Amino acid sequence: MRPSFRYNVTMSLQNSTIESAAPAPAAGPDLSPETRVLRQFRIVFNSVKTHFRQVERDAGLGGAQLWALSVIAGSPGIGVTGLARSLDIHQSTASNLVRTLTGRGLITAAREGQDRRGVALRALPAADALLQRAPMPFAGVLPDALASLDEETLRRLEQDLARLIEVLAADPASAQVPLAQL
Repeated sequence: MRPSFRYNVTMSLQNSTIESAAPAPAAGPDLSPETRVLRQFRIVFNSVKTHFRQVERDAGLGGAQLWALSVIAGSPGIGVTGLARSLDIHQSTASNLVRTLTGRGLITAAREGQDRRGVALRALPAADALLQRAPMPFAGVLPDALASLDEETLRRLEQDLARLIEVLAADPASAQVPLAQL
């Protein structure tokens, strides 16, 4: 059985809290709070990037494609709208993922239902083999780590990140772009 990143992430989060988290490497009292937080963001982003590289190497798919494939395999007959909802992405992004996965022979997309407008997605045997060798978690290490945090911590993160997004004047439309596609 393959090891899961969930164990490592969960263990590291259980052994620390936001207030007493270990400082970034080479952090010291002479560093400004901005520098320390920047280093923490770098650690998070590099962890995510490392996982995506491992997914690409082991599975031959991008992170968003792997996540979509795992959702389709776990929910035979799901439609594009349901897939978009499950991944919290825009429907056009889900359609592009479906097109890629269909083109690679990993899923089928067949019109079903009386009005034949809905498309039912199903994983093919090649998808099952790919998912067996792909690194976990399929959704990625960041969503997995966030899911392991308690509600109070998530609430604080949400508020603090909302303030940062406000200062950045960032485009809220980018909220539904998978990290793997950045």
